Amino acid sequence: MKTTFDLIIEEISDKISSIDIEGCDISMDEALEMVEFLQNQLNVLKNKLIECDFTNEQDEIHFFKKMKPQVLSQLIYFNKIYTIELKRPNGSNISQKNYYEQELNSLTFFFNRNLDFYQYYRSNAVHLDEYYFRRCKPNIRLGIDSSHFINDADFSTGYDYKVAKILSNEMLRIFLNKKLQYIDRFSFSSHNHRQTNRKNKWTGTKAAVIELGYALYAAKMLDNGNADIREIMSGLQNIFNIDLGDYYRTYIAIKGRKKDRTSFLRYLADCLEKRMDEEFGI
Repeated sequence: MKTTFDLIIEEISDKISSIDIEGCDISMDEALEMVEFLQNQLNVLKNKLIECDFTNEQDEIHFFKKMKPQVLSQLIYFNKIYTIELKRPNGSNISQKNYYEQELNSLTFFFNRNLDFYQYYRSNAVHLDEYYFRRCKPNIRLGIDSSHFINDADFSTGYDYKVAKILSNEMLRIFLNKKLQYIDRFSFSSHNHRQTNRKNKWTGTKAAVIELGYALYAAKMLDNGNADIREIMSGLQNIFNIDLGDYYRTYIAIKGRKKDRTSFLRYLADCLEKRMDEEFGI
């Protein structure tokens, strides 16, 4: 089973490499092609399971908790992108921005509604795996999805779909945020072109701007703390005429620094104090 799974993941990676997965420019045709491809890959996985079943309970749990959701989440992700782009309005930037924000809000609603299970899964807990990730072992008192009753009982459990949904929604959150960033940059660029040709250009690193943005967010300095991180980052991009890309990923890297995670903020403070000292002759 593992050999088949590794081959499927490798084929999926090769297929995805031809798409601008890091950006937000995934066409409907590309999304639809990926859906058809991933459906076939999922069927290959299913047929392999029929051919050789699990030798023990732990293999079964691992398959439905870790392996199947990796493939299914990609299928859900690209199918959702196709649906989102199919229904996207052709109106103004404002109407499109509102549309993407509504889609983003629906993801927040999903995570809030499934918070208990999300915390269980993300904390790598295992004490309920027997009920969550084994076939024919669903505990209805745990609140399984209604879809379980119509799914193939030999190829699904009460929660493997929910894990795949969590993974796909995390990818969709990044996709939708990039769509919103693109609209904000385009709107600012059009407005700025009408007003003036002069732009303030940030000449430092992107990581420095991102560190500054998250500091403002953490300190709740904008709109009495009501401004979200997307609004703050969009504003900084507009002010400094810079594309911050996937700023959340950069923030994760900043958090992982072993030394001096706030090096840019510390550098700013040192520069200001040095200037003050020079002005007062200290």
